Amino acid sequence: MQFDPENHINKLCAEGMLLEGEGKPQEALVLFEQAWHNATNDLEKLTAAHYVARGQKIIADKLIWDETALNLALKINTDDIKAIYPSLYLNVAKCYEDLQDFAKANDNYQMALSFVTYLPNDGYGDMIRAGINSGISRVKKV
Repeated sequence: MQFDPENHINKLCAEGMLLEGEGKPQEALVLFEQAWHNATNDLEKLTAAHYVARGQKIIADKLIWDETALNLALKINTDDIKAIYPSLYLNVAKCYEDLQDFAKANDNYQMALSFVTYLPNDGYGDMIRAGINSGISRVKKV
């Protein structure tokens, strides 16, 4: 997916990530939420929702934001966006796993797996594939 470094929403999220790296997660969340409120299209909303999810301390709240990001991505439904489906499904699956809803976790891990062909063959793609496979292995043991 092409990242526009000049986009206002992307800038807010990048600033938030820097704050996270400085150990300031609450300040980061403020920027992520600002990005959500200022987003003007589905791609911007998807980006902001993904980052708002990162700042949630309660798993059920994280799940709401992760599902929001996923649903926005599904609404956009382009080959470019499909490259992030595995990661989005992985995030949703992990939330369900943490909530001990292993059937829904497995369903989402399987959906993530069904889109791995869209992942790049690089370190990022390898990391997402490994996360999906680890998740599937964990929920099968339950």
